[in-house]
Amino acid sequence: MEKHIKIEFKHSTVENLQTFSSLLGKDINTLLEEALEQYFERERKKLHEKNNDDENMMTNLDFDEFWSGVDL
Repeated sequence: MEKHIKIEFKHSTVENLQTFSSLLGKDINTLLEEALEQYFERERKKLHEKNNDDENMMTNLDFDEFWSGVDL
């Protein structure tokens, strides 16, 4: 399903897109897709690391600290 959204760029961004499109021999849509894929991957990694850090914060007690005060 294809959705249409309105995207507006600064003039300098449009100039950069045109320049890099010419230099790299890629159309502007390809440049945008590649840039967004890199952005999404970087953000996924950040979120994954944050989730791991949050999870580690909940489980960073050593054995003695975890069981301290527990009567078995």
